Order: sequence, then C-alpha cells, then structure tokens
Amino acid sequence: MSETAKVLTLDGPGGAGKGTISRLVAERLGWHLLDSGALYRLTALAAMRHGVALNDEAALERVAAGLDVVFVAEAESTRVLLEGDDVSREIRTEQVGDAASQVAALNGVRQALLQRQRDFRQPPGLVADGRDMGTVVFPDAELKVFLTASPEERARRRHLQLQEAGVDASLSSLLKEIQARDARDMQRSVAPLKPADDAITLDTTSLSIPEVVERLTEWLAQRGLVPET
Repeated sequence: MSETAKVLTLDGPGGAGKGTISRLVAERLGWHLLDSGALYRLTALAAMRHGVALNDEAALERVAAGLDVVFVAEAESTRVLLEGDDVSREIRTEQVGDAASQVAALNGVRQALLQRQRDFRQPPGLVADGRDMGTVVFPDAELKVFLTASPEERARRRHLQLQEAGVDASLSSLLKEIQARDARDMQRSVAPLKPADDAITLDTTSLSIPEVVERLTEWLAQRGLVPET
C-alpha cells in the first residue's frame, strides 16, 4: 500500500449512485477504483455456492480470507471473476445484495477484508466506494463524501436498472428491501453506515450523474488534490 496515494471516499446507502459515480470519477482522473461492496457480495455468493450458512461467522471469515477473485477493468465496466467464473451480473442481484448486507454485519468478515481493501491504495490516487470507507478503511482520506438520496428515488433507480436488464421487479417490494437494508446497515454494531465526522454529505435525489461527477471533481480541485479544469 502506498501511504502517499490520495484517496476520495464515497460512502452511502445502496442506490445513491456511488458505483456509477465512483467509476466515472476514477476514469476521469486516471485513479484506481475500489468497489468494496463487490467484495462483500462476492463473499456472500461464495458462501452460498459452498453451502456456508450466512450466520456462521467463523466459516464466513475463512471464505472472505480465501476469496479467489479477479477484477478485469474494461471500457465501461469492471468484469468480476469468482473462482474463474464471470459473476459480474450475478453479484448485482437483489438476493446476493441482501445476503451481502447480512455478511457485512459480521466483524470477522470485515476484518478479513480490511487489508485487502487497503491494498487498493496506489498512486496516483484511489476512489473508494462503500459503506465505511471514510470511517474505517481510509480514515485519513483527503476527501470524504457521503452520497445519499431518498429511499423512493433509490428504489426508482433500481427499478429502472432492472427493467433495462429485462428483469421484472415490483417497485414497492424494492422500496421495502431498500428500507430494510438501510436499517440493517445503520443499526449494525460493527462499522455502521454513517457519514464520517469530516465528510461532506451530498444528496443526489435531484442531481444528474454528470452534475455529481462535476461537483466531486471541483471539491478535489479546491483541495489541491487534482488540477483545476
């Protein structure tokens, strides 16, 4: 890990736009990208594939520590291989997302993945997307942003994503799932979902993706972390 590499952390609940925005900012700046949520989704999927119960902390810790994962950067996305299989789409399903939220509440799993996440910090910089990037993983990050949006807007965005992927889903069910996941993430005893004390909160409910990317780039430039455009 390079201690000199700059870090932008983007934390917040699911559906706030962190994934898309993190990728676009990293691409624009030529920085590295950490999708920490993918690591928890991969741990959950690996556990499900190997018949490991989602409440067996010791077994899940071993799964997390031994994850056979490869991230392949491509033009507009990142391909994810688990044990040689392309699981890029599978880890984004609601079933895996719900399982990941359960797995992420376990301290053993979080500790097993902590150093793996920190190893993504390489020059010239890192955009880290997750739930506890600014509070736990990179507490010394130069810029911390907490992205949020109303539950209704996040459910609408997810519903649109699923429709575009040809997946039939109920908007009301998605809203209930998002609210339940928010409650679980905020109430867990280990690394609960919350803004870091020195984070800037940005509500994306009424903002477009380009507007959010522009605002983050401006904040980085104001702090002298990137050249002004």
